[in-house]
Amino acid sequence: MNSFEIIKTVRVTEKGTRQSDLLNQYTVVADPRANKREIRQAVQELFKVKVLKVNTLNVRGKARRSRTPFAILWRSSISTSRRSAPPSKLPSSSRTAPTSPS
Repeated sequence: MNSFEIIKTVRVTEKGTRQSDLLNQYTVVADPRANKREIRQAVQELFKVKVLKVNTLNVRGKARRSRTPFAILWRSSISTSRRSAPPSKLPSSSRTAPTSPS
């Protein structure tokens, strides 16, 4: 499988946005047949980042009232990449001690 077959899409959610901002983790939808090594290589190739670790989880589709009892099974993957710079912290207060006029 090539990288575009392994990585289906990027999950954009509130939780995923927080993870990308604070922890440098990105959630992608991957093919259920792909293993962690293949997901790591695909993310590194597509997004040009160095992946430190990959966490995967199989997500079963919800039950529907139709001919097929369940929706398609998919795999969620959280990839942690290396930061190029340390995270910027909130700016500290720029107050200084009051100076007395001389």
